[in-house]
Amino acid sequence: MRRKLVMSMLAGAALLASALFGTGAPTARAVDVPAEFGTDWHDPVTAAPPVGRPHTRSCQVTLADARFRDFTPYRGAYAPPEGCGDRWSKVVLRLDGKVKGRQYDRLGYLRVGGVEVLRTSTPEPSPDGIEWHVEKDVTRYGETFRAARDVEMLIGNVVDDTYTGVIDVHVTLTFYAGRPAAPAPDRVLPLADTPAGTTLTTPRNSERIVAEVYATGSGGGCEEFWYLTVADPAPYSCKADHGPYREVRISVDGRLAGIAAPYPHVWTGGWSNPFLWYVVPAPRAFDVRPLEYDLTPFAGLLNDGRPHRVEVSVAGVPTGQQGWSTPVNVLVWQDPHRAHVPGALTEDTATDLAGSSVYTPGPEHRVDTGAGRRLTVSGYLDTSHGRVTTTVTRTLAHTSVHRWTGGENTDGLDASWSDDETVGTTGQGPARTTRTHRTYTMNGTVTLGPDDRLRTVLTVGDHASAVTREGGRRTAWSRLDDTYSGDAAYTLDVPRDQRHAVGTSTERYRLIGSAGCYDRSLTTVQGVLTEDRARC
Repeated sequence: MRRKLVMSMLAGAALLASALFGTGAPTARAVDVPAEFGTDWHDPVTAAPPVGRPHTRSCQVTLADARFRDFTPYRGAYAPPEGCGDRWSKVVLRLDGKVKGRQYDRLGYLRVGGVEVLRTSTPEPSPDGIEWHVEKDVTRYGETFRAARDVEMLIGNVVDDTYTGVIDVHVTLTFYAGRPAAPAPDRVLPLADTPAGTTLTTPRNSERIVAEVYATGSGGGCEEFWYLTVADPAPYSCKADHGPYREVRISVDGRLAGIAAPYPHVWTGGWSNPFLWYVVPAPRAFDVRPLEYDLTPFAGLLNDGRPHRVEVSVAGVPTGQQGWSTPVNVLVWQDPHRAHVPGALTEDTATDLAGSSVYTPGPEHRVDTGAGRRLTVSGYLDTSHGRVTTTVTRTLAHTSVHRWTGGENTDGLDASWSDDETVGTTGQGPARTTRTHRTYTMNGTVTLGPDDRLRTVLTVGDHASAVTREGGRRTAWSRLDDTYSGDAAYTLDVPRDQRHAVGTSTERYRLIGSAGCYDRSLTTVQGVLTEDRARC
């Protein structure tokens, strides 16, 4: 795709649960589908499941009421709810948004007491206006919600004579009384910025530590499309020294502590074609999920009561290139029977980054990329219930084939990323192992014809499987398959009513496992939701 085109184009939510398990009949008849996009379309919706809610007493508080028209953050105050106690079985965040007119997709965040509880992006509006909502289970941040906190939210926006959409949002937290299904973290710690860098001080009796990083490549530059970058001598408009491989790393006192493959987010103006995403966004676009790193092997070092330097970096980004945001929360579970839990890091071994990026010139340029690495960290803690050893092994791999023609009038990518993780613990009852296999896929092509007709065909996938075993016996398992496919076309550089835009999109979200089954499909044609079907 021509990069100037991409730059010019870039700058919902789940339906009610009761609607998910109907007869599967189409929600609109074929005669209701227009020949092309008009000035209005169905409100954004995703096939992902709504957050399950317990049947217990609930209390609701408002986190934010804001209208974003520039880059001024909303600042407010949060106070804990009354009438639901200070421990909750579930806490659900809900964002309701609306926007009208013309506007780019925008990225946003919401922080409570410095803890990032939501990272999101916005849909692009219709001239007549749209409404959408996002739900997220934020029970893990319960410790943050037990005290009064400052609130900060920002969806950076530009409103002028051309881009008229003011983004209006209302955000609430709903608290459900009771005990959570799994023990919630005792502490939730944002990293502290000091003159010496970013630091973390954990409680001295920490027995499990997990860092989460909301990593997004964004900002309209080439790192928003990092998966398309190429190395010299390939003649392409977005360059990176070693091509498209990216790796989000976290280190403790300069030692590599975790690696992860970033998810290839596509925002709602992405791939030069907002008509792909007006109704159904790509996976994770509205609810950006953090990368997680089990830092428990480092707990023996961190439990000395001193501040430690914790840093996040994105390997593969060209020197001096901006475009990545990596806010960090650290979740800590404490040993209630010891004031200090000593321990030691016993292994921290990483392979060298292995990879290649091969350019093949011709009428159709081609770059074949393959890269990956492996990290193993292990450490023990002398807890109140004995010595516990935690070993984390993570293996990353990326392959892609990138093809384009002169002028980038045809530009295509077929790529996959895998992120395999094994977390094992011994010494506390039966040995416990959780193996997680994550795979992200992207296969698409943008074509610009001599008549300035642009067409994008794209499939994006988010896949994962996980198995937990205790004493060799499987105790839990799950498998996720979330796949979006779209095909849309419109005429460039003409008034909106002369674009003659058409497009279809589908999403199927399947999640099965020991917790049950969820399977929902959506189909849209020219902005009309023609199918909403449940199969479980």
